[in-house]
Amino acid sequence: MNKSEIKIYKSSEGKTSIEVKLDKETVWLNLSQMVELFERDKSVISRHIKNVFKEGELEQKSTVAFFATAQKEGTREVIRNIDYYNLDVIISVGYRIKSKRGTQFRIWANQILKDYLIKGYAVNYKKLQKQAQQFNELKKTIKILSNTLNYKKLTDDESKGLLKIISDYSYALEILDQYDYQTLKIENTTKNEIYRLTYDEAIAQISLVKKTYGNSKLFGQEKDDSFKSSIITIYQTFGGADLYPSIEEKAANLLYFIVKNHSFSDGNKRIAAFLFLYFLEKNGLLFNEKGEKRIADNALVALTLMIAISKPVEKDTLIKVIVNLINKNN
Repeated sequence: MNKSEIKIYKSSEGKTSIEVKLDKETVWLNLSQMVELFERDKSVISRHIKNVFKEGELEQKSTVAFFATAQKEGTREVIRNIDYYNLDVIISVGYRIKSKRGTQFRIWANQILKDYLIKGYAVNYKKLQKQAQQFNELKKTIKILSNTLNYKKLTDDESKGLLKIISDYSYALEILDQYDYQTLKIENTTKNEIYRLTYDEAIAQISLVKKTYGNSKLFGQEKDDSFKSSIITIYQTFGGADLYPSIEEKAANLLYFIVKNHSFSDGNKRIAAFLFLYFLEKNGLLFNEKGEKRIADNALVALTLMIAISKPVEKDTLIKVIVNLINKNN
């Protein structure tokens, strides 16, 4: 599937309505949604899930996924990574508690998946035929423009800047095309971390930035503890392993969390972009072998704005694009 979709499941009696996530050719529910579906206590559902894995009925790694989910915490909306369980787990729990609702949900989910896969295949096939020629021509044009910049000095600075932007975005266009057809992966990233960002150092750097770029008293003023949470989260572990194992993934998620958590009274996007670049520079990834930034300033501005207006379900897409743009092995 190209990206996550949301479908609404309604119980036969019409009393329960649940937003069901479709991704990776299956459906996903979190613990709270399963509690609502089966009408059992959270402790009961949680115990059954643990037993499913403990008894070896299902493999946890292939049936559990993290999805960024918006949650209301007091008066603010916070993005958290929540455990979601696929249809196999949902069915197993349904059998264990002998739930009629579980059977109803399984029938509904299988029909939804069948319709979705058939529709998705038809749409993707038509899209591939229609866009392949146009996209190949676009890539050829971009390469020609890039070669022109290398061999011919343009006198019109504005035109040169425009052409350079197109050239800089050529790789990004290829990345987005790869994502459309489910070939984009996070691989060959940098595992050896030489620098670890701390909350205190980040605050100190923000104070330095404020002296130069802060145009208001509210710039860099924390509203709550969410900024500290953003720093801590990129170093979060699960089962003894880093949740974000590479420098590129930590950097991409740092940018995302600071923008989305909106931790400061003013300057959130500027602070996010600055610390993203600072983090890359400290880890030796900001510049390539030629001394050029791996990600152009205009591309960073565009990505920061994209994150700001994006939906939580689009997080994986944005993270993959950012990681591939800054990956020194690409």
